[in-house]
Amino acid sequence: MTRVLVVEDDPQLVRALVINLQARRYGVDAAPDGTTALRIAAARQPDVVLLDLGLPDMDGVDVIKGLRGWTRVPILVLSARQASDEKVAALDAGADDYITKPFSMDELLARLRAAVRRTEEVPLAPGATLVETADFTIDLLAKKAVRGDHDVRLTPTEWHLLEILVTSPGRLITQKHLLREVWGVSQSNKTNYLRVYMAQLRRKLETDPAHPRYLITEPGMGYRFEE
Repeated sequence: MTRVLVVEDDPQLVRALVINLQARRYGVDAAPDGTTALRIAAARQPDVVLLDLGLPDMDGVDVIKGLRGWTRVPILVLSARQASDEKVAALDAGADDYITKPFSMDELLARLRAAVRRTEEVPLAPGATLVETADFTIDLLAKKAVRGDHDVRLTPTEWHLLEILVTSPGRLITQKHLLREVWGVSQSNKTNYLRVYMAQLRRKLETDPAHPRYLITEPGMGYRFEE
Protein backbone atom coordinates (compact mmCIF):
# COMPACT_ATOMS: atom_id res chain seq x y z
CA MET A 1 0.00 0.00 0.00
CA THR A 2 1.29 3.45 -0.93
CA ARG A 3 1.47 5.63 2.21
CA VAL A 4 0.81 9.37 1.93
CA LEU A 5 1.64 11.97 4.57
CA VAL A 6 -0.71 14.98 4.40
CA VAL A 7 0.75 18.10 6.05
CA GLU A 8 -2.06 20.67 6.24
CA ASP A 9 -3.65 22.77 8.99
CA ASP A 10 -7.07 23.21 7.34
CA PRO A 11 -9.25 20.44 8.89
CA GLN A 12 -11.79 20.50 6.05
CA LEU A 13 -9.13 20.05 3.38
CA VAL A 14 -7.45 17.32 5.41
CA ARG A 15 -10.76 15.49 5.70
CA ALA A 16 -11.40 15.77 1.93
CA LEU A 17 -7.90 14.52 1.11
CA VAL A 18 -8.08 11.62 3.57
CA ILE A 19 -11.49 10.49 2.24
CA ASN A 20 -10.39 10.67 -1.41
CA LEU A 21 -7.04 8.98 -0.82
CA GLN A 22 -8.41 6.18 1.36
CA ALA A 23 -11.16 5.55 -1.21
CA ARG A 24 -8.36 4.83 -3.70
CA ARG A 25 -6.61 2.51 -1.22
CA TYR A 26 -3.81 4.83 -0.15
CA GLY A 27 -2.67 4.69 3.44
CA VAL A 28 -2.87 8.18 4.95
CA ASP A 29 -1.22 9.94 7.89
CA ALA A 30 -1.99 13.60 8.63
CA ALA A 31 -0.01 16.31 10.43
CA PRO A 32 -1.35 19.80 11.30
CA ASP A 33 2.08 21.45 11.53
CA GLY A 34 5.70 21.07 10.46
CA THR A 35 7.06 19.68 13.72
CA THR A 36 4.51 16.87 13.75
CA ALA A 37 5.11 16.24 10.03
CA LEU A 38 8.85 15.73 10.49
CA ARG A 39 8.25 13.40 13.44
CA ILE A 40 5.66 11.31 11.57
CA ALA A 41 7.80 11.18 8.42
CA ALA A 42 10.74 9.76 10.40
CA ALA A 43 8.53 7.21 12.15
CA ARG A 44 6.25 6.14 9.29
CA GLN A 45 8.50 6.54 6.22
CA PRO A 46 5.78 7.74 3.79
CA ASP A 47 6.00 7.09 0.05
CA VAL A 48 4.73 10.60 -0.84
CA VAL A 49 4.28 13.86 1.10
CA LEU A 50 1.52 16.40 0.36
CA LEU A 51 2.66 19.64 1.98
CA ASP A 52 1.02 23.01 2.61
CA LEU A 53 3.52 25.89 2.85
CA GLY A 54 1.49 28.03 5.28
CA LEU A 55 1.84 26.04 8.48
CA PRO A 56 1.26 27.45 11.99
CA ASP A 57 4.70 26.66 13.43
CA MET A 58 7.13 26.93 10.49
CA ASP A 59 7.26 27.66 6.79
CA GLY A 60 6.69 24.67 4.54
CA VAL A 61 10.00 25.34 2.78
CA ASP A 62 11.75 24.57 6.08
CA VAL A 63 9.85 21.29 6.25
CA ILE A 64 11.10 20.45 2.75
CA LYS A 65 14.68 21.20 3.81
CA GLY A 66 14.21 19.08 6.93
CA LEU A 67 12.99 16.12 4.90
CA ARG A 68 15.65 16.51 2.24
CA GLY A 69 18.30 16.17 4.94
CA TRP A 70 17.64 12.44 5.02
CA THR A 71 15.08 11.30 2.43
CA ARG A 72 14.33 11.59 -1.29
CA VAL A 73 10.59 10.91 -0.82
CA PRO A 74 8.52 12.81 -3.42
CA ILE A 75 7.13 16.07 -1.98
CA LEU A 76 4.08 17.70 -3.61
CA VAL A 77 3.42 21.23 -2.41
CA LEU A 78 -0.20 22.34 -2.03
CA SER A 79 -0.31 26.11 -1.60
CA ALA A 80 -2.37 29.23 -2.15
CA ARG A 81 0.86 31.12 -2.86
CA GLN A 82 0.95 31.84 -6.58
CA ALA A 83 4.02 34.06 -6.97
CA SER A 84 6.68 32.46 -9.17
CA ASP A 85 9.44 33.20 -6.65
CA GLU A 86 7.51 31.23 -4.00
CA LYS A 87 7.26 28.28 -6.37
CA VAL A 88 10.91 28.43 -7.31
CA ALA A 89 11.92 28.61 -3.61
CA ALA A 90 9.93 25.45 -2.86
CA LEU A 91 11.30 23.62 -5.92
CA ASP A 92 14.86 24.72 -5.17
CA ALA A 93 14.49 23.47 -1.59
CA GLY A 94 13.70 20.01 -2.98
CA ALA A 95 9.96 19.86 -3.72
CA ASP A 96 9.02 17.70 -6.68
CA ASP A 97 5.81 19.45 -7.71
CA TYR A 98 3.77 22.56 -6.88
CA ILE A 99 -0.02 22.54 -7.00
CA THR A 100 -1.80 25.87 -6.52
CA LYS A 101 -4.97 26.04 -4.40
CA PRO A 102 -7.77 25.70 -5.24
CA PHE A 103 -7.09 22.53 -7.22
CA SER A 104 -9.18 19.72 -8.65
CA MET A 105 -8.94 16.38 -6.88
CA ASP A 106 -8.48 14.63 -10.24
CA GLU A 107 -5.41 16.72 -11.04
CA LEU A 108 -3.95 16.17 -7.59
CA LEU A 109 -4.42 12.41 -7.89
CA ALA A 110 -2.80 12.42 -11.36
CA ARG A 111 0.20 14.29 -9.97
CA LEU A 112 0.33 11.88 -7.04
CA ARG A 113 0.34 8.85 -9.35
CA ALA A 114 3.12 10.44 -11.40
CA ALA A 115 5.16 11.01 -8.23
CA VAL A 116 4.75 7.37 -7.23
CA ARG A 117 5.76 6.19 -10.73
CA ARG A 118 8.98 8.20 -10.50
CA THR A 119 10.11 6.19 -7.48
CA GLU A 120 9.31 2.76 -8.91
CA GLU A 121 12.11 0.65 -10.29
CA VAL A 122 12.03 0.31 -14.08
CA PRO A 123 13.80 -2.74 -15.57
CA LEU A 124 16.64 -1.69 -17.85
CA ALA A 125 18.09 -3.56 -20.79
CA PRO A 126 21.49 -5.20 -20.15
CA GLY A 127 24.31 -2.85 -21.11
CA ALA A 128 22.05 0.21 -20.92
CA THR A 129 22.68 0.94 -17.27
CA LEU A 130 25.71 3.25 -17.48
CA VAL A 131 25.91 6.58 -19.30
CA GLU A 132 29.39 8.10 -19.36
CA THR A 133 30.42 11.55 -20.57
CA ALA A 134 33.70 13.46 -20.25
CA ASP A 135 32.28 15.36 -17.26
CA PHE A 136 29.92 13.03 -15.41
CA THR A 137 28.62 9.46 -15.19
CA ILE A 138 25.04 8.32 -14.75
CA ASP A 139 24.44 4.87 -13.26
CA LEU A 140 20.82 4.11 -14.11
CA LEU A 141 20.71 0.88 -12.13
CA ALA A 142 22.03 2.41 -8.92
CA LYS A 143 20.18 5.69 -9.58
CA LYS A 144 23.42 7.55 -9.02
CA ALA A 145 25.15 10.49 -10.71
CA VAL A 146 28.87 11.19 -10.26
CA ARG A 147 30.74 14.31 -11.34
CA GLY A 148 34.48 14.25 -10.84
CA ASP A 149 35.03 12.35 -7.59
CA HIS A 150 31.75 13.44 -6.00
CA ASP A 151 28.24 12.05 -5.98
CA VAL A 152 25.68 14.51 -7.34
CA ARG A 153 22.59 14.75 -5.16
CA LEU A 154 19.42 14.73 -7.28
CA THR A 155 15.79 14.91 -6.19
CA PRO A 156 13.41 12.21 -7.51
CA THR A 157 12.00 14.66 -10.06
CA GLU A 158 15.45 15.74 -11.27
CA TRP A 159 16.45 12.08 -11.55
CA HIS A 160 13.35 11.07 -13.51
CA LEU A 161 13.77 13.97 -15.94
CA LEU A 162 17.45 13.15 -16.45
CA GLU A 163 16.70 9.44 -16.85
CA ILE A 164 14.23 10.10 -19.69
CA LEU A 165 16.74 12.28 -21.52
CA VAL A 166 19.88 10.13 -21.15
CA THR A 167 18.14 6.90 -22.17
CA SER A 168 17.35 8.49 -25.57
CA PRO A 169 20.61 10.24 -26.53
CA GLY A 170 20.38 12.63 -29.46
CA ARG A 171 16.60 12.40 -29.57
CA LEU A 172 14.38 15.44 -29.08
CA ILE A 173 12.00 14.81 -26.17
CA THR A 174 9.03 17.15 -26.40
CA GLN A 175 7.89 19.38 -23.56
CA LYS A 176 4.50 17.68 -23.63
CA HIS A 177 6.03 14.22 -23.25
CA LEU A 178 8.26 15.29 -20.36
CA LEU A 179 5.40 17.04 -18.55
CA ARG A 180 3.18 13.98 -18.89
CA GLU A 181 5.86 11.49 -17.83
CA VAL A 182 7.38 13.47 -14.98
CA TRP A 183 4.45 15.47 -13.59
CA GLY A 184 1.40 13.66 -14.92
CA VAL A 185 0.22 16.72 -16.85
CA SER A 186 0.71 17.99 -20.39
CA GLN A 187 -0.54 21.59 -20.24
CA SER A 188 1.74 24.01 -22.06
CA ASN A 189 1.47 26.51 -19.19
CA LYS A 190 3.51 24.18 -16.98
CA THR A 191 6.67 24.57 -19.09
CA ASN A 192 8.14 26.77 -16.35
CA TYR A 193 8.56 23.53 -14.36
CA LEU A 194 10.83 22.22 -17.09
CA ARG A 195 12.86 25.42 -17.22
CA VAL A 196 13.43 25.37 -13.46
CA TYR A 197 14.44 21.71 -13.35
CA MET A 198 16.62 21.82 -16.45
CA ALA A 199 18.44 24.81 -14.95
CA GLN A 200 18.97 22.82 -11.74
CA LEU A 201 20.31 19.80 -13.65
CA ARG A 202 22.70 21.99 -15.63
CA ARG A 203 23.99 23.64 -12.44
CA LYS A 204 24.70 20.20 -11.00
CA LEU A 205 26.13 18.47 -14.09
CA GLU A 206 27.35 20.94 -16.72
CA THR A 207 30.80 22.57 -16.56
CA ASP A 208 29.30 25.78 -17.98
CA PRO A 209 25.55 25.78 -17.18
CA ALA A 210 24.97 28.94 -19.24
CA HIS A 211 26.35 27.18 -22.32
CA PRO A 212 25.32 23.54 -21.86
CA ARG A 213 27.20 20.81 -23.64
CA TYR A 214 24.93 17.87 -22.76
CA LEU A 215 21.44 19.06 -21.77
CA ILE A 216 20.30 20.98 -24.82
CA THR A 217 17.18 23.13 -25.24
CA GLU A 218 15.28 23.13 -28.54
CA PRO A 219 13.34 26.40 -28.11
CA GLY A 220 9.58 25.95 -28.13
CA MET A 221 9.88 22.19 -28.70
CA GLY A 222 11.69 20.35 -25.94
CA TYR A 223 15.07 19.03 -24.81
CA ARG A 224 17.67 16.49 -25.81
CA PHE A 225 20.73 14.84 -24.32
CA GLU A 226 23.96 14.87 -26.33
CA GLU A 227 26.69 12.44 -25.29
